[in-house]
Amino acid sequence: MSFIEVLVLAFFVALTGAISPGPLLTYSIYKAIQAKSKAFLVGIFVCIGHAILEFALILILLMGMGPFISNRNIVILIGLGGGVLLLYFGISLLRDLKKVKVDIEEISQLENSVNLTNHPIIGGVLISMSNPYWWLWWAVIGLNFMTQFAVSLSNLPEFWGFFIGHELGDFAWYGSVTFGIGITQRFITETIYKIIVVCCSIFMMVFGTYLAISPFFL
Repeated sequence: MSFIEVLVLAFFVALTGAISPGPLLTYSIYKAIQAKSKAFLVGIFVCIGHAILEFALILILLMGMGPFISNRNIVILIGLGGGVLLLYFGISLLRDLKKVKVDIEEISQLENSVNLTNHPIIGGVLISMSNPYWWLWWAVIGLNFMTQFAVSLSNLPEFWGFFIGHELGDFAWYGSVTFGIGITQRFITETIYKIIVVCCSIFMMVFGTYLAISPFFL
C-alpha cells in the first residue's frame, strides 16, 4: 500500500481508539481547564508526549517484543502499576481541592503534589503508560495492523504513514476537545471547576481500581 493509504487507515483506526473515554482524556480536560486561553496547547503537548511513547513502543513491537507485552503476567504487572498510579493521581487531586482555596487565576497550586505531571508532555507519557489497555491495544490491534500492512523499518513509506496517521488521529480528537474547552473558559466558574475536578478525580480512582483488578480476570 502507498504512504497515503496507510496514513488514512491508521488515522481512522487511531481515532476510534482515541474517542473512547480514558485517563488520558480526563487528564487532558483537567490540564486544558488550568491552561485557560492556552488550552489548545495542552492538546498539542499531550499528543507529543503520547507520540514519543508510541514511537518507542512501535520500535519495540517491530523488534519482536509483541508476545512479551501481551504475556498475562506482564499485563497483570502493568495493570497493578498503572492502576496504583491513576489511583494516586485521583486521590491527590481530591486532597488538594480540599486543602487549597481554588482561584481560577492561580489554579496551578493544585499541582504541587502531582508535580511529575506538571507539563502535559510528561503527563502524556506517564498517563499513557499507566493504562494497561493501551499496552494491550498495541500488542494486539496495533501489531496486527503493522503485520497486515507490512509496516517495518525496511519499508519506510508504510512505517511513516502508519506512525503519522496514528498520531494525527489522536491529535484530531484531543486537539478538538482542548480547543473547545479553551473557547468556553469564560463560562467556567470556581464552582464548575471544582465539580469538574471532583469528577476527574473520581474517574481516575475508579478507573485505576478497575485497571489494577481486571487483568487478573483476563
